[in-house]
Amino acid sequence: MEEPPFSIPPHSRRIDPTQPHTATFKPDGSDNDNDRVEVGPTPLAFAEWQHLGLQPPHLPTMRAYRLQRICDQLIGRELGGILLFDPLNIRYATDTSNMQLWTAHNPSRACFVAASGYLVLWDFHGCNHLSAHLPLIKETRSGASFFYFETGNRTDEHAARFCAQVDELLRKHAGNNRRLAVDRIEVAGLRALDALGVEVCNGQAVTELARMIKGPDEIRAMRCAAASCEAAVGEMRQAMRAGATENDVWAALHAGNIRRGGEWIETRLLSSGPRTNPWYQECGPRILRDGDLVSFDTDLIGVYGMCVDMSRSWICGDLEPTAEQKRLYRIAHEHITNNIEMVKPGVRFTELTRNGHRLPESCRAQRYSVMFHGVGLCDEYPTIRYPEDLESYGYEGELQAGMVLCVEAYVGEMGGKDGIKLENQLLVTETGYELLTRYPFEESFLRD
Repeated sequence: MEEPPFSIPPHSRRIDPTQPHTATFKPDGSDNDNDRVEVGPTPLAFAEWQHLGLQPPHLPTMRAYRLQRICDQLIGRELGGILLFDPLNIRYATDTSNMQLWTAHNPSRACFVAASGYLVLWDFHGCNHLSAHLPLIKETRSGASFFYFETGNRTDEHAARFCAQVDELLRKHAGNNRRLAVDRIEVAGLRALDALGVEVCNGQAVTELARMIKGPDEIRAMRCAAASCEAAVGEMRQAMRAGATENDVWAALHAGNIRRGGEWIETRLLSSGPRTNPWYQECGPRILRDGDLVSFDTDLIGVYGMCVDMSRSWICGDLEPTAEQKRLYRIAHEHITNNIEMVKPGVRFTELTRNGHRLPESCRAQRYSVMFHGVGLCDEYPTIRYPEDLESYGYEGELQAGMVLCVEAYVGEMGGKDGIKLENQLLVTETGYELLTRYPFEESFLRD
């Protein structure tokens, strides 16, 4: 893969010349400073990856690759720049992380990227130090908040002030190009941009398509994240016992993720016994009994902010699954196994829909929402639908090497007791695919 024009020396960082500094670095190229501010893997994670023979990403190279992906999209669409408010898009553009869940519903951070690569970050008040180690960020400002909780009846005033800065940056770095992509923005901000004569364009298309193809270091980061997730899943398995609650089991996944430097989990999708059917019942205080089916979906944001999205179904206790549980499990296993085998570059999204494994008619009403979906920093473009949903929600596209997909199945009869959830994550390679999640399936469900 060609070196991006924003490539920087392997250990380049902003250094305060007044402070002593010893140039030692961790395996991912980050500063080996116990007091460093950036979120990252713990010694436990590095040790586990070394044992598994996994190579961590080189973070400066990964950051430069991502910025170039955004700029390529802007140039190809004749856009002057992009304004980002979504925390995941800001993370992709800058590799900064600051109160990600809080800022998801309190939009107080923003980022401007010019097509030339000039990058400005508006961070939360008093947080400039959080990005001081990132040389791709050319300016750090504050003042991107214009939502009612923060600005009350002065919201329009603050929106106008912020958008004037964006307009100034667009004029300076894009000249006469007034086309600005925006991923999402408060109503007051949109109106302020309109009043300034800025042509607001679809920023979600820019970021989703930029994020779609993973670079070599992103793939290394994802392999590491998957390994750490699976270690945490193993600890969750040990926590599953009669007398424990669903929440006890789920808490082990959270703890294992955080202990390794992971970040958060997007859902609470673990259920047991009769709560496994229908799906989407999140974990709660239900007490497990031996013989209970336990189904879960990690939806986990792990190390380096990488999403690891895998699903498994287990039996609590050392008991044999019932004949019905085995039947449902085998359908789900066959479903994702067969669908994975279709994956290779050049395959159209609608081909996957039309040629994929068909669930029994009795299980189709409770089918999962998608057959495949993209994944990176979170669930990403594309979504590939079941035949029943193609006309209403489907769209066309083509698999490319470097995409990362999840293949999913939920199998449960309408009105039934049990529901099986299985899912794996895979990389589209030049010749086919590479499985990224390797946590074993349950032999007790698959044997006669």
